[in-house]
Amino acid sequence: MLGKDKRPSSSINTLVGADTRVEGNVEFSGGFHVDGHVKGDVKAVGAKKAGLSISERGSVEGHVSAPHVVLNGAVKGNVYASERLELGPKARVDGNVEYKLIRIEVGGEVNGNLVHTGTAQATKPQHRKKASASRGARKSKDASSDARQQKAEPEQATAQKGKRLWQVNVVGE
Repeated sequence: MLGKDKRPSSSINTLVGADTRVEGNVEFSGGFHVDGHVKGDVKAVGAKKAGLSISERGSVEGHVSAPHVVLNGAVKGNVYASERLELGPKARVDGNVEYKLIRIEVGGEVNGNLVHTGTAQATKPQHRKKASASRGARKSKDASSDARQQKAEPEQATAQKGKRLWQVNVVGE
């Protein structure tokens, strides 16, 4: 249905409270909510419905990887959301973001690259067959192919292993 929110149905199984600091990597399944500070990588294991939420008071210094990520706090590291990423109005990411679906509220901030995954077929580079030509014809073809390559380089720079890549610095108003 249109307008129906498709969030994971998992409940919060693990909580890092506002006055709690965790140092080290964290692996979780189910729901994980951060109100405090985690210094280390946070990674969902197992369940495809696993979800991570980081509140306005919460922060992570390390990489974040989960199918569903709802962020309204700060992450200093890369964020990988294999299904859905929501950045709230107070969200700040200092690192690259890989996502399948993304929603950014006004005020959400990303300082890094946005990489859309899940479009491997659409951005797969086409391989051309090499044609043999005489030496004189090859020089003129090389000059014209160099011009075509210069025009194509921005497009190829954005396609990287089946992913679309945008370098951004997004700051909501």
